[in-house]
Amino acid sequence: MATPRLDDPLDIGGFTLRNRLYRAPVLECAGTGPETPKRLAAELEPAARAGAGLICQGATIVRETGGCAAPGMTRIADPEFAASLSAVTERIHDHGAAVAVQLEYGGLRSMETWHAEYRRDHPDLQQLAVSRPPRLLRLLDALGFLDYDARVMTTDEVYELAADFGRSAAMAVDAGYDVVHVAGANMGIVHQFLSPFYNRRDDEFGDGVRFLEVVADEVRSQVGDVPLMTKVPAETAAPPGIRRRLTEDDAVEICRRLDEAGYDALVPVSGSVFWDASIVRGSFPARAWRDDRYRDGYAAAFGGPLRARLVELGNRIEAAWYDFDPAWNADLCRRVRDAVSVPVLCEGGIRERGEIDRLLGDACDAVGMARPFYAEPELPARLLGRDVPAGTRVVCENCNNCAVPQATGAPGVCRTPDVLARAGTLRMEGAYDTDTETADDDEPDPVG
Repeated sequence: MATPRLDDPLDIGGFTLRNRLYRAPVLECAGTGPETPKRLAAELEPAARAGAGLICQGATIVRETGGCAAPGMTRIADPEFAASLSAVTERIHDHGAAVAVQLEYGGLRSMETWHAEYRRDHPDLQQLAVSRPPRLLRLLDALGFLDYDARVMTTDEVYELAADFGRSAAMAVDAGYDVVHVAGANMGIVHQFLSPFYNRRDDEFGDGVRFLEVVADEVRSQVGDVPLMTKVPAETAAPPGIRRRLTEDDAVEICRRLDEAGYDALVPVSGSVFWDASIVRGSFPARAWRDDRYRDGYAAAFGGPLRARLVELGNRIEAAWYDFDPAWNADLCRRVRDAVSVPVLCEGGIRERGEIDRLLGDACDAVGMARPFYAEPELPARLLGRDVPAGTRVVCENCNNCAVPQATGAPGVCRTPDVLARAGTLRMEGAYDTDTETADDDEPDPVG
């Protein structure tokens, strides 16, 4: 078979994407309210207008209370609110792109664990837990850095949570979302089922893949043959001494089983057993930590100025430990692609067109980027095309100044002047212009 090109279409579960470049899920910080559709459209539409094949709306919570891993996350649990999101999907479809909703629940990673002010304001919220929190996390609880009041789910409650994923998927599909993306990594509840670090259950869900199988059954029963995909973690970046973790071999086997269970695409990713800088590798975000606009927000989130400084120190250590590694998931994706029959999507540190061309048909079938879209919302306009030079590169510097302020509820945007200046120069040069732009400034805003 000929090596696929970035501009070639891709079939996922019988649904055809117009090309193989997608905007990977990130924190949208759009909330859940009357203004949410307008905010999401403003965040997601530029990538569609610029030509991306698939736009992934980032982690969206499947219940009305609890489970948010960061401030401002959107929930799809209320039918009336979910229906309002059709304004978002219509805007994306107007440009010929597909849109996925990534469904999530935080479990032990939820704000009721780590966000001090949120804990004070919601004293009755308990974390849903797969099992009793691991010993190391209980130690952090005893030292006051985390606050666990975990309720280990019964077997019936696990089935109820899976049903919530199915109900949220049905609401999303009714609102026009084309693909259902289950958030299976980054230490959310699904990851906690998969990981032996978290999962010590003695019922059927002691096999963590079982939860994803039940989620698939719930989604299929609610919406039929909608394309279904998930991230799959390998905990290869876990700190030394963590013995119970997911190896690459484990991740490959999980992917093989999910292929058999009916998942239509898989996104293998490598990280730690914790929610740390292994997720967003790169430089220490000194500018974000020193920005006076967020200082009070950091103190509120982490329990005071001193604890905020300790978290900052931990972030500095993690940034040195998990330095940026281009296309860091490529080897894992390549192994998975050799083991499954469905498309494998690769994201994590992909920054250059030549790198994309080397990955396609070898390590993966499509490539995604996340943080670079904060600096260049219309990035696909520069990367797509048969004659794009191999050296064409994103302006993102992997500095992570976009990410840390999200702990305070700030939106995910690029905050690095040099990066924004380069993007501004490219805009003035017409680098983001496309032949498909059809917007008319005189037309009313359909979500306004």
